Amino acid sequence: MIRKLLHRAAKAFWRPNPTLQSRNAPAVIPQQRHGIRRDGISPGALRTCDTLQRAGFAAYVVGGAVRDLIAGLNPKDFDIATDATPEQVRALFRRSRIIGRRFQIVHVMQGGETLEVSTFRATHDADTQKDEHGRVLRDNAWGSQAEDAARRDFTINALYYDPASETVLDYHHGVADIQQKTLRIIGDPRTRYREDPVRMLRAVRLSAKLGLSIDPAARQPIREMASLMENVPAARVFDEMLKLLFSGHAFECLRRLRAEGLHHGLLPLLDVILEQPRGEKFVILALENTDQRIRQGKPTSPGFLFATLLWHEVLADWEQRKARGEVPIPALYAAMDGVLEQQADKLAITRRISGDIKEIWALQPRFDKRSGKTPLRLIEQPRFRAGYDFLLLRAQSGEVPMELADWWTRFQEVDTGQRLSMLMPDGSTKKRRRRSRGRSRSRSDGANDTNGGTESPE
Repeated sequence: MIRKLLHRAAKAFWRPNPTLQSRNAPAVIPQQRHGIRRDGISPGALRTCDTLQRAGFAAYVVGGAVRDLIAGLNPKDFDIATDATPEQVRALFRRSRIIGRRFQIVHVMQGGETLEVSTFRATHDADTQKDEHGRVLRDNAWGSQAEDAARRDFTINALYYDPASETVLDYHHGVADIQQKTLRIIGDPRTRYREDPVRMLRAVRLSAKLGLSIDPAARQPIREMASLMENVPAARVFDEMLKLLFSGHAFECLRRLRAEGLHHGLLPLLDVILEQPRGEKFVILALENTDQRIRQGKPTSPGFLFATLLWHEVLADWEQRKARGEVPIPALYAAMDGVLEQQADKLAITRRISGDIKEIWALQPRFDKRSGKTPLRLIEQPRFRAGYDFLLLRAQSGEVPMELADWWTRFQEVDTGQRLSMLMPDGSTKKRRRRSRGRSRSRSDGANDTNGGTESPE
C-alpha cells in the first residue's frame, strides 16, 4: 500500500510527454534477435528490477551492460533505469543511498554488488543549468523513457533490457549499430559535446574497446572542441582515464586519443614521452602488459600504470638535477613531486595512488646496489614486487641492462644461502677491525686511552 501511494505521489509531480513518447516509440527486440540470456544478468540486477516492478514501477537493465552483452562481452557492472524517483527507490531498498549533485542516482547494495539506479530524465530546456560553455551543471528533472533514451550519449547506450519479458527496447537503432560496428551520437554532436565534454573521451574508449568506427558526424568536431576538456573537473577526468586505461585496450585507446588530439587535456606530458624512442617503447610495453593482465583476469594497479606513463619525465628531471650537482636521492624525490604536481591540474590522482607511484619510483635506485644488506632488505619491502615488475619494463625497453633484471629475478627465486653467495663485493677496502684493549694501548702508547679501547676507523 505504501509503495503504491509513493508511486502515485511521484506521478503528481511529473508526467511523461505522451506526444514525444508516441513519436519515439521503441523497437521491441525479442530474445532470439538480441541474444541476451537472463543468466547473463547479475543476480543483484535481477533482484533490483524485480523489486521495482513488483512495487508498480518500470525497471530495466540499461546502457553499457546491455551493449556489452549484445556484443558478446562480459559487463563489469549493471546499471538500472526506472520511472521511480530517487526517494522512492531509496524507500524500497534498506541498503541504499542517494548520491550525486549534478546527476542524482541511488546506489543499491545487493550482496556484494552495488547497482546504480537512475530515474528517467527529461530533455534539456531553457531552465537547465549550464556554464558559459554549455556544460550541464545540474540535471535532476525527471521525464519519460523516450526522453531518457534521447538524453543518452550514443545509440549503443540507449538500450533497455527488461528481465521480465527478456526483450530489449531500442529507441535509436543501437542494436543495428553494434552489429554494423558503428558508433553514432544521439542528437547534434557539437551540442552533446558541449553539454558534457567527457563524451569525447567516451567515444574514443568505446570505439577502441568494441572495435567500432566513429561516425564521421560524431568524429569531425572532436579535435576542434578538445579544449572543452579544460572545463571538466579533474576528478571526472581521472575517473574516465581509469576506465580508459583499464578497458583492456589501453594502448589502442591512447593511440586514438593522440589521433583525435585529446591527449593534451589528460596527460600533457604524453607527447614529450612518446617523442623519445626509449620512452615510447617503455610506455607501449607497459600498456600492452596491462591489457594482457586484464584479459587474463589478473589484478592490475592504477599506481603502477601511472608510474610507467610518467616515469620518463621524472627521469629527465632527475638527470638535470644531478647534472646541477644536487644530491641524487633528494633530487629524485624533488623530480617526483614536480611531475605529480604538474599533472594535478588535469588529473585528480588520489593520495593513495600518488603514494603507490612514489614508492615504485623510489625503489628504482635501490635495485642498482647488489652488495651488502641492501638487496636482502629490499626484497622484504611490501612494494618490492611492483618495483621489480617496473624494473623488468625498464630492462625490456633498453633503459637498464637486462643483466640487472636477470640478477634480481634469480635473487628472489633462490634460498637465503644462495642469496648471500650472489651478493657482490661492495668495493670497499676499509674494514672495521676490533683489537684487544692491551694491543691498542701498546700501539698507541696510551694516546687512545679515552676511546673505549677500540681503534677508530680511518
